Amino acid sequence: MNTRNNYFAGIFLLLFLFACGDKKEQAPPPKTPPVPVSVYEVASGSATYFDLYPATVTALEQVEIRAQVSGYITGVLFHDGQHVTKGEKLYTIDPQQYRANYDQAVANVNVAKAAVEKAQKDADRYNELLKQDAVAKQQVDYANAALKTAQMQLVAANANVSGVETNLKYANISAPLTGTIGISQVKMGAAILPGQTLLNTISADDPMAVDVAIDEKQIARFTQLQQHPAPATDSIFTLSMPDGSVYNMPGSIQLLDRSVDPQTGTIKTRLVFANPHNLLKPGMSCNLRVKNNNAVSSLLIPYKSVTEQMGEYSVFVLIDPAGDSTKVSQHKISLGPRINDKVIVKDGLKLGDKIVVEGIQKLRDSTLVKPGKAGK
Repeated sequence: MNTRNNYFAGIFLLLFLFACGDKKEQAPPPKTPPVPVSVYEVASGSATYFDLYPATVTALEQVEIRAQVSGYITGVLFHDGQHVTKGEKLYTIDPQQYRANYDQAVANVNVAKAAVEKAQKDADRYNELLKQDAVAKQQVDYANAALKTAQMQLVAANANVSGVETNLKYANISAPLTGTIGISQVKMGAAILPGQTLLNTISADDPMAVDVAIDEKQIARFTQLQQHPAPATDSIFTLSMPDGSVYNMPGSIQLLDRSVDPQTGTIKTRLVFANPHNLLKPGMSCNLRVKNNNAVSSLLIPYKSVTEQMGEYSVFVLIDPAGDSTKVSQHKISLGPRINDKVIVKDGLKLGDKIVVEGIQKLRDSTLVKPGKAGK
């Protein structure tokens, strides 16, 4: 029994000694080598760039065409999308009913004129007889009253002529302004009601308005730009079209709305752009480009050095970059507009800081790096 116990005790002793020997011979973990990176020294420069504002093109003048009399369309005298001039005839409505009413009204005027002439003669005759005391005064009063009645009936007949003549004119619908007419909403033979049936829409096309909503903090800036517009050769305002091209006509501020929208904190601003080639269409979405020629130097860094996470931007800045290797610190920054391959830094960096531009994917805060030669 003792022999067996001694046997197990010996095995246990050997295992203990073996384990202790492994601990003594275990090597320390190797150090992580520094990550090679390329760096950029933050520099300053004058920045000319464009602030972008979502905008909508709208017509300075736009009119919906509706009939003022009822009837059937007997003429559509234009092509859809045609440029029309003010006063140009567009639609005709069946005029037979209104012409007949007009002719009847003119006939009633002639009858009333004849009645006035007869009443005038009777009144003149009775008044002359009254001077000779050859007729009763009551008879003269009747004649004068009949004359006044006939005269008033003539006035009413003339007024009726004016009314039915207006309706006859309304049977011809003309363009109320010069511009582009849209697609007709009615065809030949369509029955229309006055003031209800939409026939078409005409909008002025040169110049055109562009509406934007600007932050209330920008009111002073835009008011200054309105009061002191730039020369046409160096326009502050241009348009970025839906296809990405830049519209070749400059614009100017026409007005700032009377009040700020309290829900959005923005104010509507309207600009005007010439449109000689009809490239701007009402309802078009585009971007207003507002030139920002900043006389004060701004900090510029390569955009590729910026990392973004959940809407926050940051860069890796070298800590004490004098040695062969150093650590990096992740700094949050506030960005301005992009200018080609660079971006303006509003806050978070200072002149001369060295930031990582290549090798960012392997970095975390306090990572050891081996910087390459800094560039400017």
